[in-house]
Amino acid sequence: MSDKKEKKADIVSVAKAAKVSASTVSRYFNHPELLKASTRKRIDSAVRRTGYIRNRAAQTIHGIRSGTIGVLIPTLDHAIFAEVVQAFSDTVDELGFTILLASHGYDPQREYAILRKLLEHRVDGVVLTGLDHDDAVFQLIERQDIPSVLIWNYSSTSRYPSIGADNDHAATLITEHVLALGHREIAWMFPPTLGNDRAKSRKLAVETTLQAAGVVVPQAWQLTTVYSIAAAKRDMQALLAQSHRPTAIICGNDILATGAIHGSYASGKLVPQDISVVGIGDFKGSAELEPGLTTVRLPARQIGRAAGRTLVQAITDPEAVITGQHCKPVLVERGSCAPLRG
Repeated sequence: MSDKKEKKADIVSVAKAAKVSASTVSRYFNHPELLKASTRKRIDSAVRRTGYIRNRAAQTIHGIRSGTIGVLIPTLDHAIFAEVVQAFSDTVDELGFTILLASHGYDPQREYAILRKLLEHRVDGVVLTGLDHDDAVFQLIERQDIPSVLIWNYSSTSRYPSIGADNDHAATLITEHVLALGHREIAWMFPPTLGNDRAKSRKLAVETTLQAAGVVVPQAWQLTTVYSIAAAKRDMQALLAQSHRPTAIICGNDILATGAIHGSYASGKLVPQDISVVGIGDFKGSAELEPGLTTVRLPARQIGRAAGRTLVQAITDPEAVITGQHCKPVLVERGSCAPLRG
């Protein structure tokens, strides 16, 4: 049995175990990018063996970096943002940082409160999802003078460097594809747009593109559905129960499109023979649906990796010029959307 009163491991014991100097161990925690990968691996092994836990609170009081990055996303209920967050986490981990992840449920006030808590933990940088945020959020970041990036959406005029896809372009791509296949009786299904600039910009782009083609969507075909396959299935069944039915439906994301396909089959309608279904996102599983979902791929892993590299650069080199990056969406044609029959 180990002696419970045994002295806790300190930085010196870690240095001895790793056969490096105490200053090298200090750099491992505070400036890992300055060490070779082999050295970091050896020190990491020594930290694990000794059970050393550093006092981050004491270090951050003295201005030393915490080695953590705060990441705020809208929701953890669905895997919509999982791929981009995983790619971001993997990238910053390779550069010696870890993430503190939190969700705000599309609530601007809650986002502000969570951001305050992350800053209280002395995170070295902050990631926000989307471009639109309460002005108090931006003011808090500016007053703390902390490096920040916006992910998932891209705009050349964003308040902070944004790394993501142009949602207007993604929605325009999928709408033009549906129109090019001859469809004019078109419905749409989008999530609530309050606090969701991704859905808002996509919906506006779909509406604008359809109007330019002379297509007017009846009010009964303009569906607002929460992020839920079950809800999308239910709303699709109600849509297809109408006497006048669309030949195609544009969904604001692949979650809703998946539910729409299930709802079509539950209504006795075949996809795409009776109705074409398209989405936006190309999430994991979209290609495995029957039929495979026609959608627009948002390059989530590219976005996550680029955001990770950009933010770490801003943290480790305050003089660096940080810019945004547009990760272009790509149309992916599969079996769920076909030319208009007849």
